[in-house]
Amino acid sequence: QVQLVESGGGLVQAGDSLRLSCVASGRTFSGYRMGWHRQAPGKQRELVAVMRSGGSTNYADSVKGRFTISRDNVKNTVYLQMDSLKPEDTAVYYCAAGIAGAYNYWGQGTQVTVSS
Repeated sequence: QVQLVESGGGLVQAGDSLRLSCVASGRTFSGYRMGWHRQAPGKQRELVAVMRSGGSTNYADSVKGRFTISRDNVKNTVYLQMDSLKPEDTAVYYCAAGIAGAYNYWGQGTQVTVSS
């Protein structure tokens, strides 16, 4: 069982930066694929960024060049650095952990609101 707790969300202006953190419980954090997802009101949840256990990453086209995912396996933490934020980045952001296929564990989410 893995428990995930996100933090770092807030209200910012367009162009600002935020760093989200997700702390995971459990001893096998390094073996998990970690993903950041987001869901805006009235929209489907989308995958924003993923970092696999080997360190490879992928990003949604909408955030490429602006967001960076990283992880610290000693601290059992995955981060999402978000720069040049836009109003359309407003959403609840969730981190998730998985081994293969679907994500098995989800955090409670943290709200990010970007004003224009």
